[in-house]
Amino acid sequence: MIPYHKIESVLFREAKTHKFIDGCWCLPEFSFLQNVEWICEEKVDGTNVRVMWDGWAVSFGGKTDNAQLPVPLLNRLCEMFTETKMREAFPATEGDLAIREICLYGEGYGAKIQKGGERYTADGVDFVLFDVKIGNWWLKRDGVEDVAMRLALHSAPIRLRGTLCQAIDFTRTGFESQWGHFPAEGLVCRPAIDLFARNGDRSESRDP
Repeated sequence: MIPYHKIESVLFREAKTHKFIDGCWCLPEFSFLQNVEWICEEKVDGTNVRVMWDGWAVSFGGKTDNAQLPVPLLNRLCEMFTETKMREAFPATEGDLAIREICLYGEGYGAKIQKGGERYTADGVDFVLFDVKIGNWWLKRDGVEDVAMRLALHSAPIRLRGTLCQAIDFTRTGFESQWGHFPAEGLVCRPAIDLFARNGDRSESRDP
């Protein structure tokens, strides 16, 4: 299954201070779409995870095919995503001859993942779901939430619905994480209606 596409920063940054440069959008799409509604989810400080299901077996991957997942996280994923659970969550329809490739994209986080991970969970590791692809189709937000419910997973919490400028202002003032009393890592934003670039990449930004 294809690794998750790169999520671009919403604005260019100053070389020395690394602060956003107002009005200098990283992509022309962001400038064009700056006034439409975006759905902004909390960005989790962890490691990218892919959970892949082909109708027969479950496999796990990181951000790329060569990325190695930490052993504690891999053990936790094996507990969370058994073949039985995946079959129940994604039952094959009668007469379905083609095996559908399903990929769950999420973030592995926790004390045993990286420095600061103990803020999310002090005594272990966990997984939060932020996207689902079935065959060539990306699920809408309500579809992602439905998959999370079927598998008893957390989905990335929505922190804001608004324009890109509102998202930038929201992160500049800072906001508390949904996981506890500490500053959130940032936002991951996508248009309320999915849009794609000419190369097939989703229109998506991160802030900061």
